[in-house]
Amino acid sequence: MTDSNPATWHAYSSSEVAQKLETTKEKGLSFEEAAQRLEEYGRNELAEAPPPTFLEMLWDQLKSFVVIMLIIASIVSALLGDYIEAAAIMTIVVLNAVLGVVQERNAQNALAALKKLAAPDANVLRAGSRQSVRAYDLVPGDIVLLEAGNYIPADLRLVETMNLRVEEAALTGESVPVQKDASITLAEGAGLGDLKNMGFMGTLISYGRGKGIVVNTGMKTQIGRIAELLNSVEEEPTPLQRRLEQLGRTLGIGAMVICVFVFLLGWFQGNDPLEMFIVAVSLAIAAVPEGLPAVVTISLALGMRQMIRRHALIRRLASVETLGSATVICSDKTGTLTQNQMMVTRVYTDGHFFSVTGRGYAPNGEFSLAQDAVNLSDYPAARTALWISALNNDAVLEEIQNHEAKSDFRMVGDPTEGALVVAAAKAGFWANDLNRSYPRVAEIPFDSVRKRMVTIHTEEDATPELRNLIHLDINGQHIITVKGAPDMVLDLCTHYLSAQGVQVPLTPEKRVEILEANDTMAQDALRVLGMAFRLTMGQPAWESPEQVEHSMVFVGLTGMIDPPRPEVPPALEIARKAGIRTILITGDYANTARAIAAEIGLIREGHLTLTGAELNGMSDEELRQQVKVTDVFARVSPEHKLRIVDALQTNGEVVAMTGDGVNDAPSIKKSDIGVAMGITGTDVAKESADMVLTDDNYASIVSAVEEGRVIYSNIRKFVYFLLSCNLAEIAVIFLSTLFYRASALTAIQLLWLNLVTDGAPALALGTEKAEPGIMNRPPRPPSEPIINRFMQVGIVVQTIAITAVTLIAYILGRQLHPSEPQFAETMAFVTLSLSELARAFTARSEHIPVLKIGIFSNRNMNLAFLSSVILVLVVVYVPFLQKIFNTTPLGLDNWEVVLPLLLIPSIAAEAVKYFVVRRGK
Repeated sequence: MTDSNPATWHAYSSSEVAQKLETTKEKGLSFEEAAQRLEEYGRNELAEAPPPTFLEMLWDQLKSFVVIMLIIASIVSALLGDYIEAAAIMTIVVLNAVLGVVQERNAQNALAALKKLAAPDANVLRAGSRQSVRAYDLVPGDIVLLEAGNYIPADLRLVETMNLRVEEAALTGESVPVQKDASITLAEGAGLGDLKNMGFMGTLISYGRGKGIVVNTGMKTQIGRIAELLNSVEEEPTPLQRRLEQLGRTLGIGAMVICVFVFLLGWFQGNDPLEMFIVAVSLAIAAVPEGLPAVVTISLALGMRQMIRRHALIRRLASVETLGSATVICSDKTGTLTQNQMMVTRVYTDGHFFSVTGRGYAPNGEFSLAQDAVNLSDYPAARTALWISALNNDAVLEEIQNHEAKSDFRMVGDPTEGALVVAAAKAGFWANDLNRSYPRVAEIPFDSVRKRMVTIHTEEDATPELRNLIHLDINGQHIITVKGAPDMVLDLCTHYLSAQGVQVPLTPEKRVEILEANDTMAQDALRVLGMAFRLTMGQPAWESPEQVEHSMVFVGLTGMIDPPRPEVPPALEIARKAGIRTILITGDYANTARAIAAEIGLIREGHLTLTGAELNGMSDEELRQQVKVTDVFARVSPEHKLRIVDALQTNGEVVAMTGDGVNDAPSIKKSDIGVAMGITGTDVAKESADMVLTDDNYASIVSAVEEGRVIYSNIRKFVYFLLSCNLAEIAVIFLSTLFYRASALTAIQLLWLNLVTDGAPALALGTEKAEPGIMNRPPRPPSEPIINRFMQVGIVVQTIAITAVTLIAYILGRQLHPSEPQFAETMAFVTLSLSELARAFTARSEHIPVLKIGIFSNRNMNLAFLSSVILVLVVVYVPFLQKIFNTTPLGLDNWEVVLPLLLIPSIAAEAVKYFVVRRGK
């Protein structure tokens, strides 16, 4: 068998392909040859990358620097006899690892979903007889028989097509079925969406029948190439993961250095080395943010629950935050920005352009002229165009009941014909009534050469109301209707129907006017069809279509498009205010994509539209420059989408990629966060994505952006709170050891303090609601650390304030009871604990004063504060705990000192907000 470049099969005639593959269109392969080729080429299935083992997934969860530090801290705690602290830390580590493994276990099914798209059985010719074989047994050279409703089981060079139309939206992004033509040959460089003499594995035959030669199987098919792209794409850590890893590493190393220094300082000053070692280890445990993974996990889990309510299902916890930092949304068109339902939006008859409103396949809408609503009973020609389009039609509009017991409508048949049926229903012409009253007695099917469909009808039991609506005096005659390409239909006509419904001779001037109307609609990216009819006495007999297709009366034009979702323009505006750029990337034609983008307000002034062919001639560096000024990419392949995402990421963008088709899967996986459509999306897209929209609504993406920003903001608040408290604890121990040769807090007091302040209050910060104006801020720069300049200033101020009030309390305690060190330690312990708890209220917002957001507006924070205060007071006032924690009860006079001190850090935090916000304004 002669080998040939598999990318050029479309450039050969079907006979040449059969010759190269050593097969025949009439008989196919012999059974022996098929078996031999199966041995040579292997099964027609997709190779699957080996999934990660349990240990590999577990190691991915445990290799974080913070987690390693926590494990070390747990071991040291256990060696020192603090088994409760050790168990608590390890519980946190184990729970986080288990959650991560469970989330990751279901994230590697993209190739399995790809395999589902391959048809399980295929009808082939083997040794001249029709056989049904398993799709995975197909080999190059097999002759496959194609019928409506079947999936194409391998990549084929078509050899016969009879009105064959194939839905390729999942592969190319094109919104309407592609008309296939086996008789043509194409240039070698033709794009995937233009290969009308080819059929591709996993695409669905929506109409007609045909025959094709298998040219590629398994991983050499178009879907196989996408599978290879999926395997080659490595998952990048999210911005949150990178920032937390960097923060944890910095905190851990810094804390260890300080703790070693504290130990050495106390040792050199003559303190008991074992006691100082225990203090240093306790300080290290307090400094290492063991609450950080737990708070992050819980915050993300709460965010997941909130996102589900807003129609977004998150598949990976860390991805919740990533969308909140997105700077660019790369959006597919079909089913994402548009409804994925063709709809007639314009009707032309005799100089009048009627606009049609509505949504989807629901037969509800209005007709208007120059933005004024009209009654079509005053325009007989427009009514005639609509009922002809419904009569000359094979689609069926079905009414169904949804889960809310409300009526929904489902279209069965070709989407283009479905749009015509719905438009006619909006004018009162229901296809079922028309077909019953004017049954079809003959037809000439659509074909790619004639580009039209002819049906012949007789009248039977039509109601007077329906006769009046159609505005034709049939009187026992037969109706010949024509629907097709406007120029082809116009060539058959000798008359046209005036606006008032009168048949008028078709002049050359009128022909030009109609063709100009067609051009006007086509320039608006509408798919345009022409309608005509003729009445004849008796059923015509013919030997060729030409004997029927003549002397027609031209009626009008219908223009249809896959319309944008009505909620998309306002969602785009919200995204724009949030500093997020949206780019349309589609496999559809450039004029269609540009028209949709302009209608929804996506295209910015001066920005470009590029096609896949133009991308082929660009280097990576040129593309990196072009993506800055291009808002629409059309006729692109999966490889192009990957290049676009890579160019954006190289430019420093955080990219969210939306899509629903097989062709979107590699770029969805490559992007920082992949977003798949849950209703219209393929399994491949969903399994490759980080987030699935359960309502296919672009507005839900914007809602997810807001939720992601809220989650990240809450994590920042916790980190801000945590660091200011932990650094203050380190400073208190260091300074008290330096100046008094004794630690202001014992090891167990430090551990208890750590439990009290890093527990419930920190979790409560993770439940804060969105701050006002959160979607009017620009996205965070991808390089910005969690601790920005404002937080650095705040942490310094808080560290100084908390350290100062704690040391003041400690010094006063030593002065009041110089012979009782536990009294000074208790004063320091209570002041430090309660000042940190009060500080939690001011951490609820980085910029807004606590009085403005409401001191008690976060119920979780109120409960956390009360429970933590009780935990502090318990170890101070319960006698048997006093011995364990080395505390002594404080009197009222002591509280008169402590209470003013513990409020000072909170006042300082509010002062920092005031001056920073004032400077910002």
